[in-house]
Amino acid sequence: QVMLVESGVVLVQSGGSLTLSCAASRLTSIYWTIGWFRQAPGKEREGISAISLSDNSTYYIDSVKGRLTISRDHAKDTVYLQMNNLKPEDTAVYFCNARWSIYDYWGQGTQVTVSS
Repeated sequence: QVMLVESGVVLVQSGGSLTLSCAASRLTSIYWTIGWFRQAPGKEREGISAISLSDNSTYYIDSVKGRLTISRDHAKDTVYLQMNNLKPEDTAVYFCNARWSIYDYWGQGTQVTVSS
């Protein structure tokens, strides 16, 4: 079974930056897509960025383009999400997700709070 372990700074001031990491284990195929989702209080979980392990292609939703960068360290089996110019509305629980075919795994989530 795939395991995803997230870590990162959990409290940052508005305008600041942080990097979340997602360490994955047992991803034996190159066809996995690793995504980052977030769920703000009272809102539905939304996908914000993803990277394909087969060709390193990336995806961002429009509202975060220019502020977020997703990347991977192949040797460490880790995917990173760098977030710049953070805003209070970025406050949410951030989840890492691994998806391929019928398989769908989630990390435990990391609370990120952006203070104004």
